[in-house]
Amino acid sequence: MDQNRTALFETRPVPNAVMTLAVPTIISSLVMVLYNLADTFFVGMLNDPVESAGVALAAPVLLAFNAINNLFGVGSSSMMSRALGLKDEDTVARSSAFGFYCSLICALLFSLGFTVFQTPLLRLLGADQTTFDATAEYLFWTVTLGAAPSILNVVLSYLVRAEGSTLHASIGTMSGCILNILLDPIFILPWGFNMGAEGAGLATCLSNCVACLYFFVLLYLRRRTTAVCISPRMFGFRKNIAFGVFQVGVPASIQNLLNVTGMTILNNFAAGFGADAVAAIGIAQKIYQVPWNVSNGFSQGVMPLVGYNYASGNAGRMKQAVLFCMKVSVGFMILAALVCHQMAGPLIGLFMKTESIVAYGAAFLQGFALSLPFLAVDFLAVGVFQACGLGKNSLIFAIMRKVVLEIPALCLLNFLFPLYGLAYAQLVAEGILCIAAVVVLRHLFTTMDSRQAAAALSDD
Repeated sequence: MDQNRTALFETRPVPNAVMTLAVPTIISSLVMVLYNLADTFFVGMLNDPVESAGVALAAPVLLAFNAINNLFGVGSSSMMSRALGLKDEDTVARSSAFGFYCSLICALLFSLGFTVFQTPLLRLLGADQTTFDATAEYLFWTVTLGAAPSILNVVLSYLVRAEGSTLHASIGTMSGCILNILLDPIFILPWGFNMGAEGAGLATCLSNCVACLYFFVLLYLRRRTTAVCISPRMFGFRKNIAFGVFQVGVPASIQNLLNVTGMTILNNFAAGFGADAVAAIGIAQKIYQVPWNVSNGFSQGVMPLVGYNYASGNAGRMKQAVLFCMKVSVGFMILAALVCHQMAGPLIGLFMKTESIVAYGAAFLQGFALSLPFLAVDFLAVGVFQACGLGKNSLIFAIMRKVVLEIPALCLLNFLFPLYGLAYAQLVAEGILCIAAVVVLRHLFTTMDSRQAAAALSDD
């Protein structure tokens, strides 16, 4: 095994190791926020509602990519980290190859299925005679031709991150994001190629291809030292590999689908109060996504360290990593919550100046902000479960967060406090889930301590 990787996972001081793994992931997550806004922003500069609608109507199709990303990206990277901790390099190689080729196959099938059933699917998405062409043109580049590079870009970043190379994983992802932001105005706006929504799709496709190329070149140059393997010879449907990947990947994929469901329900409730309320919630969510991505970056970044030490039985180091990450993440989220709560009006005003939207948005953002410290604990707990291969725990938490807690809270609070109650549903859900997360993590640590003590006695 590469000595630098071994030192990172086994001997380097925990705060240094955590920040080495987490900071590039956090930066990459924040760049992704800008990337997700780029197409909407530059197409919006055309002041053409048809072109803007084309991008908006395509969003659910692109969100479906995340189900594949989580299934094989999160699942395979977790399997790799645990195999690295066990010094099982054959399983590491086969897990990465399994994740890579399964995601490629699913991406190609997704692309084919969309192309064959494009017309009824676009009608289902809400495209009419006016918006059909703009939506189809955008999805031609992002799905028909772009599904494979878009999905492989994300999955490869997970695989590279699993061996501790978070900097390269982030550079690969960010290279595509930054290139997309640079290409968007060139392809979209009149002073460039004036392609509108189709230009946004082309820019996205090219950017994801470049990101994939970065990863392929990286793996080739590091072929003698990297643990990531994409050789066809190592790909196969071995039961233990498939089970290990799906055990973590399926709950992660379901969690993504539940997040989309929760967001859809929230927007539908807000729609009953008019366009200003919907716009205000959308802006509040975009601001909220900044600290949200920082917290998610911490939980995703520390996963390789947690998975490695969980598998190798080093309970003390794993516990130190989780507790250090929790202190830093919760501390940051408390600060972010205070800023968002106290500066809610001016922050909303950066996006829209309409008085009613600013008033609605400030109220929503203040409610959303209160959930941030609890969210940090919940995200970290789910990251630990995924890293340790405890897919059942992460699935239970995903179902509790949305189905058991947040969605019923949305209905109840909207009934008791029409519209404004929606902003506090996540606080209720994350607050209760935080208590459960602390209890389950304590039980996990106690179990690991007992196993380590038993192993030490048996060695004696």
